[in-house]
Amino acid sequence: MNLSNVLKNGFLIIVASLVLTACATQKKASTGQMQGDVYTGTDTVEYLASGVPDRVFFATNETVLTTASRETLRKQATWLRKNSSINVVLEGHADERGTREYNLALGERRANSAKDYLMTYGISSDRISVLSYGKERPVDSGSNPLAWSKNRRSVTVKAN
Repeated sequence: MNLSNVLKNGFLIIVASLVLTACATQKKASTGQMQGDVYTGTDTVEYLASGVPDRVFFATNETVLTTASRETLRKQATWLRKNSSINVVLEGHADERGTREYNLALGERRANSAKDYLMTYGISSDRISVLSYGKERPVDSGSNPLAWSKNRRSVTVKAN
């Protein structure tokens, strides 16, 4: 092999490595979409149980449950009725905008909105605790409408 071929092969290896590195670090696109200012995707959702999503999303500065949120909470209520020994904590969250105090209160109102809905489906208030994190635990640290919509949520977790 002559020097020209060695340099050419080395250059190709470096270019291929850079291309593969760029592909490996590319951020996964969100599988969700916005309806108004409410996130409707599933890429941040985990599951309370098989087929039972663990979170519901809210519009900006809102505590009113959307149609999708009510459907999710109905699934949670059905599962909780079948698993009467399990207690849950409803964690309320907000996006980064607003003061810490405002977002803590908003997160609490969101979690209470979800609690009230679960109670209308027969889940005892004794089985449901409410906790607000406000803006302290974002699932998306971005500073844009999609990130904010993912962070405006109530998450249902099993109590310890």
